[in-house]
Amino acid sequence: MSASSSQPADPKYAWWELTRAAQQKRSAEERVADFLEIYGPYDEETARAQARRCVQCPEPACVAGCPLGNRIPEWLALTAEGQFLEAAALLHSTSSLPEICARVCPADRKCEDMCILNGRAEPVSISAIEQFLNEYAFQHGGVEEAPATPNGLKVAVIGSGPGGLTCADVLSRRGYAVTVFDWRATPGGLLVSGTPAFRLERSIVERRITLLEARGVVFRLGVLLGEEVGYGDLRDGFDAIFLGFGARKPADLEVPGRELPGVAHVLDLLVQDHPGTAVGQGRIDVRDKRVVVIGGGDMALAGVRTAIRGARLVTCVYRRDEAELPCSRREYENAVEEGAQFVFLVMPAAVLGDAAGGVKGLQLRRTELGAVDAQGRRSWSELPGTEFEIPADLILLALGFAPVPLPAEHLFGSLERNADGSLRVDANLMTSEPGVFAGGDLVRGPSTVLEVVRDARRAAQGIHRFLLPRLVDLAESAT
Repeated sequence: MSASSSQPADPKYAWWELTRAAQQKRSAEERVADFLEIYGPYDEETARAQARRCVQCPEPACVAGCPLGNRIPEWLALTAEGQFLEAAALLHSTSSLPEICARVCPADRKCEDMCILNGRAEPVSISAIEQFLNEYAFQHGGVEEAPATPNGLKVAVIGSGPGGLTCADVLSRRGYAVTVFDWRATPGGLLVSGTPAFRLERSIVERRITLLEARGVVFRLGVLLGEEVGYGDLRDGFDAIFLGFGARKPADLEVPGRELPGVAHVLDLLVQDHPGTAVGQGRIDVRDKRVVVIGGGDMALAGVRTAIRGARLVTCVYRRDEAELPCSRREYENAVEEGAQFVFLVMPAAVLGDAAGGVKGLQLRRTELGAVDAQGRRSWSELPGTEFEIPADLILLALGFAPVPLPAEHLFGSLERNADGSLRVDANLMTSEPGVFAGGDLVRGPSTVLEVVRDARRAAQGIHRFLLPRLVDLAESAT
């Protein structure tokens, strides 16, 4: 029976009378045998009931906790009334990839964590309702596909990841002729090559790309900038350019034994099945191996849950405790259900090799937590003399990312930079070259999907403001 079978007497107290309804979830035994999404969507009745749990705060903290500033209470109110298409339209007004963001966003660390109900009851299931609205809109004609009236101007978008797709979405809605360039053979960037399908199935991204193509966006794939397309081609052929490609490298581990062939970066495992994607050490085979993942973020958990679909044993080691894990709580719980083991308050001391030159284990040293640091997290320190070993055949590093400044010889290597190597941009995200805009990794360093989407939306608005005088001229010349 749906959670909404009994209506609360006073909608103001729905949060008290209705418990939070979990999304249907496939069993751990079933899901470790494949890479399909593990959650099922709400039905209409449950979505309405769960939306009624929102108390409609006058100053909603959930909006402040959303990187995109989604108007959450407003579309929850519409959902509660059964106005699903209207709710989806409001959701889409602040997010260009809503069906993607809803799946990859750690809502339990963002909007839901900020929900005023926390501490009194479970928070409103914002993420699940958002997923319901997106799928409802696709199924009932609530997603715009028709091309806008061409405005006569062209924009080049470099990179087909979340930033490039977002910028193309916003500009194509305004009538710009958008061409997206990418060196990969398949569009989507790390959405398809670095995000496990159990978090985001490829068909979801492909559906969004198909929608953009129907709106007139052109994808030129397998194109190497500087070889097949030069700077002059872009400047002469387009009225503006957006740089939306990633610029990051995995942080490394500096301990004895790191050079052994059984040590690799988690990203190498995640991207290896995608054509045209660079892999650091060749193919990584986890089958029947004892795998250790070092790190506690979402990338680490993606590696843990990917490896467990084939490995004999997967262990995740993290230098802080369970409460300090930066990953989505839901991802952690899913990993535990699927059989992953976690060792907290430890740090790597050495990679242990065997006689054949491979990996046989990892030496760990215990840590302890201290006071809260400037970032609001507990500091940590090593405890000398507490070393111990755990067995491992393969060690995967998930220690975050470091920025990679554009080299001077890059097509856009002459753009002005900040002291840290990031591109210098103005309030509209325009670089030192008029008409060239950038966002995401190139501007802020390694970024989350939602930060990239937010930047790309801002840059698209900046491009429109930059080109507005030209649009006025075109309109006047046509009359």
